[in-house]
Amino acid sequence: MSKKLRIAIPIIVMAVLAVAYALHLPLGSLSNFGWETISVLCPLGALTTMLASKTLIPHALISLVIAVVAILLLGRAFCGWICPTPVLSRLRYAFTSKSKLKAKEEEAAAQDNAGQSSDKIELTDADRALLKSACRGHGSCASKGTLDSRHLVLGGTLLSAAIFGFPVFCLICPIGLTFATIVLLMLLFGVGDLTLGVIVAPIILLIEVVFFRKWCSHICPLSAIMSLVGKANRTFVPTIDDSKCLETSKGVACGKCSQVCEVKIDPRHPELGSHMSECIKCRACVEACPGHAISMPLVARAKKLEAGDVAEQ
Repeated sequence: MSKKLRIAIPIIVMAVLAVAYALHLPLGSLSNFGWETISVLCPLGALTTMLASKTLIPHALISLVIAVVAILLLGRAFCGWICPTPVLSRLRYAFTSKSKLKAKEEEAAAQDNAGQSSDKIELTDADRALLKSACRGHGSCASKGTLDSRHLVLGGTLLSAAIFGFPVFCLICPIGLTFATIVLLMLLFGVGDLTLGVIVAPIILLIEVVFFRKWCSHICPLSAIMSLVGKANRTFVPTIDDSKCLETSKGVACGKCSQVCEVKIDPRHPELGSHMSECIKCRACVEACPGHAISMPLVARAKKLEAGDVAEQ
C-alpha cells in the first residue's frame, strides 16, 4: 500500500502546484513553496543563495531553520514521500526490454522464495557473533559514519555558489527541473510559447533520473544535507519487536527487512548497512517483515542491554 502511495503523492503534489500555477495562485513550487509573501526555500537553495550573495538573508535563514526542524522531526521523509525524482526514475525501465524485466521479476521472486524458506536455516552462535562484528562499508555504516560521494557534491555545490555568485546547482536540480518542465509544457500547449527550455529541461532531467541510476544515493546534495542533519532524528525509526522477529524469537535467518530497503539499511543488524539517518520512512521493511515485528513509533523506547552485550562492552 505504501509503495503505491509513494508514487501517487508526489504526482498529486506536482499536479496541485501545476494547477495553482495555471490559475495564478501563488503557491510556488517544491523549491520555493508558500503563499504570496510567505514562502519557504529548500534548505540547499537557502544555503546557496546566501553564499552566492555573501549576505545573511533573513528569509533564507528562516527557511533553513524550518527545514532543519522538519528534518529533525521527520528525517529524510521528503525523499520517500514527496520528492518526484524516485517516481521519475522509474522511466529508466522504459529503456529495458520486456525479457530483461521478466528476468528481473523472476530473480526477485526467487529471492522472495529463498527468504520464505529461510526459516529452515538456524543461526549458530558464530553466525550471531559475525553479524555483530561485521560491516559492509557502505560509507554511512553505523559504526563508522563516514562521508560519501553526496557530501563531496554538496561541498562542490556550496563552493560553486560562492565562486560564481549564483546557485549553480539549481540549474540542474531534478526537483526544480520537474516543475520547470511541467510549466514549459503548459505554456507550449496552452499559449504556443515554444522556447529552447522545452527541449533542454526535459533532456537534462532524463539524463539525471534515467542514466544516473544512483542519483539519490550517490549524487543528490539535498539528500546529503538531510542525512547529516538526520543523524539527530529519533522519530519514526524502524523498531523491531524481538518477541516477533524470526531471528530472535526462533533463531532462524530472515533478512527480509534489509532486502527490501531502498537505502541499504539493515534494521535487524544496523552495523551491517547504511546509517539509520538514511531512512526515508518508506515503511517497506514494516510491510515486508514476515513476523510483523517491525513498527515505526513516534518515539522508540530504548532497548535494554542483554547480559551478553553488557559483558562485551
